[in-house]
Parts: sequence; structure tokens; C-alpha cells
Amino acid sequence: MSQVTEKKETVKVETIGLDEAAKERISKIKTVTVIGAGTMGNGITHVFAQYGCKVHMVDISREALDKAIAKIGSNMDRQIAKNVITEADKATAIANIVPYTDLGEAVQDADLVIEAASENIDLKIRIFEDLDRLCPEKTILATNTSSISITRIGSHTKRPGKVVGMHFMNPVPVMRLVEIINGYATDKEVTQTVYDLSKMLGKVPCVVNDYPGFISNRILMPLINEAILSLQEGVAGVEEIDTIMKLGMAHPMGPLQLADFIGLDTCYSIMNVLHMGFGNQKYAPATLLCNMVQAGFLGAKSGEGFYKYTPGSKELVVSERFRSKQWQM
Repeated sequence: MSQVTEKKETVKVETIGLDEAAKERISKIKTVTVIGAGTMGNGITHVFAQYGCKVHMVDISREALDKAIAKIGSNMDRQIAKNVITEADKATAIANIVPYTDLGEAVQDADLVIEAASENIDLKIRIFEDLDRLCPEKTILATNTSSISITRIGSHTKRPGKVVGMHFMNPVPVMRLVEIINGYATDKEVTQTVYDLSKMLGKVPCVVNDYPGFISNRILMPLINEAILSLQEGVAGVEEIDTIMKLGMAHPMGPLQLADFIGLDTCYSIMNVLHMGFGNQKYAPATLLCNMVQAGFLGAKSGEGFYKYTPGSKELVVSERFRSKQWQM
């Protein structure tokens, strides 16, 4: 599919606090292509467009692209209401976004590509093989994976030195962290470039090395899995587990509510990456988690997980299945 009419306006790129070398690296990144128009893809598109980059957002579905741009607009309206940006900033940022359904067209002049597809190793490898074939030699290939090996993904390209992890947190416009992951072959200049770009976006970049789950999910996912095991074993109910972690450990959201927010299918996929990557039974996903995913109870995205979700309601209601501590699997 052809691109929509492209407007050239850009907002001012934020370079305060960056040295001259960093500014020089950033100046080379003029066009960013984001693959995937889902939650993470539209969030990543949002922040790059807001900070002045031309962003090519690509998805196989035109409907998904239209929904993503509408979502970005509504999220920017909330920023306007909080005096974070102006109406003019929004108009300029939206004009920076060009939707595509054809990958080749979307990446033909990209300086940086960020893949934000589903957390599936086979899918990501196929995408990176295509990117390696379609992108200019200069293009940095980043993945928003939250657990999958950067080294393995890079090994399926002829440019492993230009493959890097750029793991944003959800919701991207709000969460300040970017976990940057070095593959075994990632060039230092590539790592430094995405580090500088993250700072340009107002984020706090942290560089880690390539191990299963990196840091964020190597620590977070076993915690969530342990909460699910505690529920599975009847140690406590959903509300009790989440309340203890919120009030006792100062977590803003309990682990079961967080699992619903992330998506139980995503939690399951990451636990499998940890389990296979480390070869340690302590990372095996809880049986309850496996069963819920197989049955289609994926959390907020499906309408029910550990909690029941009603469109338009912010009330947190425990799923009927888990309202008794004596529930049966």
C-alpha cells in the first residue's frame, strides 16, 4: 500500500544535556520505522513523533494502523489536558506519522527500525530476515523484545553488529525506562546511538547484556509466576496476594493485576523463554497460567484473567472463578 500524503513539519528535538558527540549521532537518525501498530508499536510511534522524528508505522492491517493513530491522538489529548503539550504540538506530531502496509516501502529510507511485533521468536526472526534484505546498509535494527535473545535474532541477519534491543515499558509515553540490550556482536556505536536517542525522548536508558529476560523480566516474571503459584496452591486469594504486595512492598499494582495488564499470554511466553534459556525448573510457568492461556483468559485484553474487565469501568473486580479461596482448578 502506498503511504498517505506526508507532511514535513517537525517539532524541536530535545537535546538538552547531550554532548556534541551525542547530538551528532542523533542527527543521523531522521527516519524511524516502527513495525507493529499494537499497544507497544503505537506508544513507540507516539514518542518518536512527538520529539520530532519522521515515523513510518507499518502493520499488515490498515484498520490496525487507523486505530493506532486514533489512539495516539487520544493519548496526546490527555497530554494537552495536563499541559504537557499544546494543540500545535499534537498537530505537528501527528503529521510526522506515515502509515504503511508494505514493509519494503516503510523501510527503504529508514535510519532506525524498531520491531514491536508479538513476543514470538519465529515471527521476530522472519521479520529480521526481511529487514536485513530490505533495509539500507546504514539502518540500525532494534527489537522491542522483552525477553528473547538479541544475539539469536542478530545471527539471522548479515549485520549482527547493527542489531540491538530497545525495550520500552508500557505505557510508552508515560514510563521513563528504556532497557537497552547488547547482543554478543552489537557494535558499541549502535548501543550508544540508541542510548542517546532514548535520552532525547526524555527516557532513562539502562544498558544490559543479553541473557534470558534481561534484567526487567528476569526479576519481574518469576515474581508474577510465584504469585500465580501461591494462588494455585491456595495460599491466599487474588485480592490478598495483590494487597500484600501493594501495601507491604509498596508496589503500585499487585502482581496478578499486573499480569492481567501485561497479558497472560505474554507472561507465559516470557516464562518459557526463561525456562528454556536457563534450563532451570524454577522458571517453569505455573500450571494455572498455562491453563488460563490455553483457555483464552488472557487478562485485560480478553476481558478476563484474574480480574473481570468491563469496558468503560475502572472498578477492579476479581474473576468469579477466584472469589473463593477454595476454588478448584
